[in-house]
Amino acid sequence: MRDKVLYGIAILAAALLARNLYLIFLQLPDEAAQGAIYRIIYFHVPSAITAMLGFMVAGAASGIYLGTKNLRYDAVAAAVTEVSLAFATVVLVTGSIWARIIWGVWWTWDARLTSMFVCWLLYAGYLMLRSAVEEPTQRAKFSAVLSLFAFTDVIIVWKSIEWWRNLHPGPVLSIRTGGGNMDPAMESMIYMNLLALVLFATVLVMVRMRQEEMRREISSLRQLALAQ
Repeated sequence: MRDKVLYGIAILAAALLARNLYLIFLQLPDEAAQGAIYRIIYFHVPSAITAMLGFMVAGAASGIYLGTKNLRYDAVAAAVTEVSLAFATVVLVTGSIWARIIWGVWWTWDARLTSMFVCWLLYAGYLMLRSAVEEPTQRAKFSAVLSLFAFTDVIIVWKSIEWWRNLHPGPVLSIRTGGGNMDPAMESMIYMNLLALVLFATVLVMVRMRQEEMRREISSLRQLALAQ
């Protein structure tokens, strides 16, 4: 049953992403000020939202683990964090490419970009911590505490677009405070691609969870064999 769900979500994500790519590159017109390069927004913004949602889920799973001591929630937090960090990397890379073409710089150490980079470092550190601690319970506890601490920066990243105004544009989506100045057809495509990326991220998390379950089973069998 799980395989059917996984394949179904994967097919839906692939079909939706293919449709979105067709509309983004062949149907939507160029933006008046930025030209064709503005299309990077359809990957930059949805990737950012997907990463933030994933970090929120990881934080929730970490909190539940601390309350229940159930290692399954630790596995959920680890899998979601890995996938979310990949999307956060996409955010930084696409943002740098966009900035280089529009502003002539690859990076500026303003509050928005720096807070996102710090967020990336925190969750990269989370994965490094997990690889450094061998004992499962201790690893889960330390990782859960770090995940909850790192999520405070996720809130800062999310609100930074409203708190600090600099080279980076202000809110353009209608769901954000002060936003709503984007063409409705262009904005709707952001949400459609967000759905595709969230589905894709779900598939990756499910695959990673399966790998984690197999790893735990192998570890249990190894310990049983050593005990005998």
